[in-house]
Amino acid sequence: MKKVEAFIKPFKLDQVKDALTELGFVGMSVGEYRGFGRQRGHSEFYRGSEYHVDFLPKLKLELVVPDEDVDGAIEAILKHAQTGEVGDGKIFVSNVEQSIRIRTGETGEEAL
Repeated sequence: MKKVEAFIKPFKLDQVKDALTELGFVGMSVGEYRGFGRQRGHSEFYRGSEYHVDFLPKLKLELVVPDEDVDGAIEAILKHAQTGEVGDGKIFVSNVEQSIRIRTGETGEEAL
């Protein structure tokens, strides 16, 4: 099993979620985050004064998938989260050693 974590722009969530749902991914978690990458934030003007915004709003999407489904999840996220602009986000994939459904005690892929 693999854990796929994707940091995306907030307005892309519905498109990414719908694409993953169409592929059969039924469980995912989403959290609101603030951060920056290479762009180091941006400057805004408010009432004539310039302010530097270091941390930009992002969403972190997390899902655990069977090994054979990782490429499909990544492709769906890439296709639907990409705008071609700086700050589109990143995807990280890591190994998951074990999963357990608390309600039933199921383990492994059955717990997904």
